[in-house]
Order: sequence, then C-alpha cells, then structure tokens
Amino acid sequence: MALIDSRIYVKGYRVDQPHDLRQVFDALKEAGGVAWIGLTSPSPDELTSVGTEFDLHPLAIEDAQKGHQRSKIDRYGDTLFVVLRPAWYDEAHEQVHFGEVHLFVGPTFAVTVRHGDKPDLAKVRTALESEPEFLSLGSEAALTAFLDEIVDGYAPVAAGLQADVDEIEDSLFGPGDIDPALSKRIYQLLSQAIQFQRAIGPVPDMLHGLLRGAGKYGTIGEVRARLDNVLDHAVRVTERADTIRTLLENALTVHSTLVSLEQNEAMRQMSSASLAQGEESRRLAEETMEQGEEVKKISSWAAILFTPTLVASVYGMNFDHMPELHWHLGYPFAVTLMLVLGASLWGIFKRKHWL
Repeated sequence: MALIDSRIYVKGYRVDQPHDLRQVFDALKEAGGVAWIGLTSPSPDELTSVGTEFDLHPLAIEDAQKGHQRSKIDRYGDTLFVVLRPAWYDEAHEQVHFGEVHLFVGPTFAVTVRHGDKPDLAKVRTALESEPEFLSLGSEAALTAFLDEIVDGYAPVAAGLQADVDEIEDSLFGPGDIDPALSKRIYQLLSQAIQFQRAIGPVPDMLHGLLRGAGKYGTIGEVRARLDNVLDHAVRVTERADTIRTLLENALTVHSTLVSLEQNEAMRQMSSASLAQGEESRRLAEETMEQGEEVKKISSWAAILFTPTLVASVYGMNFDHMPELHWHLGYPFAVTLMLVLGASLWGIFKRKHWL
C-alpha cells in the first residue's frame, strides 16, 4: 500500500493512528488538530483523493505524481509544496545515492510523498513526538523537522566525498607514476559532486524564502529560530559542496596535465632514442658508401691492370702459327694496344666517377 504511516495530533500529542486514507480524513474531521500522512509512490487515485480532501493545487499533484523534480518550494494559497532531494553516502561502494520527497504542508495537514526506499522518515516523527510543545505549533513544525533531517543527512555525504577527494589528491601528489585511469575515478566523483550540488544548492534559497515570509504568514518564533538554524547548516554544506566540486575540477585538470607531462617525457625519450638510432644509421650508411667507393676504385684498377695482362697472355702462348710473332711491328703494336685499352678503361671509369 502507498500509505506508510498516518497520525493525528492534537496539541502536540498523538490521538489516533488510522490505517487507510478514509479513516485519516474522518479522524481529522472528528478530532481536529493536524494530520500527518506518509505515502510512498502513491497511485494517481490515492494522490487525487488526498488532493481533493485538502484542496491541493493540481500542478502540485501532477509534480508529485511524476517525480524527478528539482529541489524547490512553491506556495499555493495557504499550502506549501516542497520538493527535497535527500542524499546518502554508500561507504562500501564509495558512491552517493539520491532520493526524492515531496511535502504538502497546510494548516491542518502535512503529507509526505516519497519516491524510492529512502529516506526513512519514521525517526523524524518519533523525534517530534518527543517534543510535544514544538509539535503543537502545527504543520510548520513538521516541515521544519523534515528540512532539518534532510539537511543533516547531507553532512555525511559531504564528508564521504571529501574523503574521496583526499584519496585522489594523495594519488596525484604521492610517490610513483600517475595512473592514467585515475581520470575516470575523478570524473565519476565530479559527476556525483555536481548531482549533490544540485540537490543541496536550492535549499538555502528555499529557507530564505520561508524566513522572509514568516512575518506575512504568521510563522511562530520557535519555528523561525529552528528554520534559521537549518539555514545555517544548509549554507555550510552548500559551501562545502561547492569546494568539493572545485577541488575535483582542479584535480581533473592537474591529472590531465601530469599525464600529458609524462607522455611528453616518454615521447622525448623515444625521440632521443630515435635520433641516436638515426645518427648510428647515418654513420653506418656513410661507412658503407665509403666502402663502396673503395670497392669501385679497386675494381676499376683491377680492370685496367687486367687489360695488359690479357694482351700479354695472348701473345705469350706457345703456338707456332701466330702471324704476329714474326711481324716486325708486333711488339710496338702489343704495347700500344695495352696502353690504349688501359687508357680507355681509365677514361670510362673516370667519367663514371669510379676513380
């Protein structure tokens, strides 16, 4: 059932605890006082029934039915519609979770509509019942208690996020290399910090608005004093949330810078190694070229010297029938042939820059 709890208070004391909405409406008419109704994810018919009984504004009913509203406070005549985004910190998973609570507060009623399993507002009712004098001040006392409980719940969230920020800073500025994957953790925390900031951010203005209208709507002094105390807590948590977001944004920037510096240093070292390798390759190439030039020279002279050897070898053969052997000009011809062939080869190699 959508109805979690319902109680009727007269002069600060509980006089009835009905078990369904119809009984709540009848008991309130009979006993007077203030009805406190707690609903969780009510059906449209149930919410419409409450709206009809207490003359709630249709826009407020529509918002409460849809959910997913930002923190805000709206006044419709003598009825306040308040949306709060409670938060709690999951220590095991180092993660922030958010809920949503809508409150309708009128002269004779305080209706809470909760979306989700948390927060548990039973302890708020229990705490208020232990202060019947304050509870006797009416539905605004219940609203103040709710605001105080939600705002107090923000403090552990801020502390948990701050502890995570401290861990991030230790990782950034501690010994050892920077983990590139740390940016993912920083971004996740920053996302949670922004959501937390959105949840708590409007609350101080909401409380300022209630205090500004206190005189006009006849808010009792004790309620004003407690609202002022809640405002002080809300401002402190809001400032802390702003600081956490700023620290995480700076941490993300610092991490990116440090990772870039490490990458640049690695690239510089790689470039230096590449340059050294290039220099070594250039030296080896020069040596290879020099060796090639020497081989060309040696090969050229070997070819030049091979020419007279070839001619001399031919004429050194021991054959009887060689016409040139008995030729008077044979010797000058052979020597000239050797010189001409050698000179020709020298010219060819010189033109090709082998010599």
